[in-house]
Amino acid sequence: QVQLVESGGDLVQPGGSLRLSCKVSGSTYSQAWFRRASGTGREGLAYIGDDGSTLYSDSVQGRFTISKDNAKNTLYLQMNSLKPEDTAMYYCAAARRRLYDMRLWSSSYDYWGQGTQVTVSS
Repeated sequence: QVQLVESGGDLVQPGGSLRLSCKVSGSTYSQAWFRRASGTGREGLAYIGDDGSTLYSDSVQGRFTISKDNAKNTLYLQMNSLKPEDTAMYYCAAARRRLYDMRLWSSSYDYWGQGTQVTVSS
């Protein structure tokens, strides 16, 4: 059974940086980060495949970076230039198969972490 556990959420000032981690137990091919702000749906932010390919949403392109350390079975999301609108619960997700499309759609993923809260405020 695959399990995902996020960590690293915190309160940070606008313009600041934060790195989220997601410990992944079990074998998966595709991994991603999503977020859900209060009163909104789940938004796909960044995808990474087993070949290291990445994809970002327009809202975080150039500010966020997804990466993984296979030796540590850990997925990361480096977030820079944070804005108040980045405030949300952040989730990591994993899929049992390689994704060739819909890589930032929540329906493409089989496993989810419990979430970690990021608050951007002065």
